[in-house]
Amino acid sequence: MTGSPTADAPVRVLLADDQPLVRSGLRVIMADHPDLDVVGEASTGVEAVRLVEELAPDVVVMDIRMPVMDGIEATRLITEGPTTTRVLVLTTFDEDDYVYGALRAGASGFVVKDMALDDILGAVRVVAAGDALIAPGVTRRLIAEFAGRPETAPVRPPRPVEGITEREREVLALIGRGRSNTEIAEDLFITVATAKSHVSRLLAKLGARDRVQLVITAYEMGLVTLPG
Repeated sequence: MTGSPTADAPVRVLLADDQPLVRSGLRVIMADHPDLDVVGEASTGVEAVRLVEELAPDVVVMDIRMPVMDGIEATRLITEGPTTTRVLVLTTFDEDDYVYGALRAGASGFVVKDMALDDILGAVRVVAAGDALIAPGVTRRLIAEFAGRPETAPVRPPRPVEGITEREREVLALIGRGRSNTEIAEDLFITVATAKSHVSRLLAKLGARDRVQLVITAYEMGLVTLPG
């Protein structure tokens, strides 16, 4: 069965990482949480794609650096396929230059391996619920990390944002900087509910799947002021 888990059903998780210790550790930790159920493990991107087709998990916790097929290509194949499985990238940020590419490939968010375990488990739940998880602090690091790197520059040159209001443009720029709805509300002197409404309209107008895609859109459209 595909789709988001129901309130009573555990989140079905596929672990994709070429390090057995990482997979084993996550499996043991998730076993202590009845709302999380590890249904399979993959050591390569190819295995991850195959197991998604066979098992239809709710979430794949995906490493990026794997043999045979890396996590970016595996993520692209999974998210472009008929399944509703969502991908949460689990990476070592300080070593991995490919997070931006993974998000562009369709990942619903990413966490780093040195985060608190509770935060990683929380990220799985958030993504399984159909939301996107991209921590504001990590977003800012991501933008700074990729600023000025030609190999990670957008494929298309910055282009005007059409069909959105000036206020929505401001909100999109703040999303691109990793601001949460509460922070956006504070920055623009509006209510949190109004900020959420702006985000929802941006998702609809820009055809974005989730907040992660809005971050990428803001970056690609040149709305984010990158550090020099």
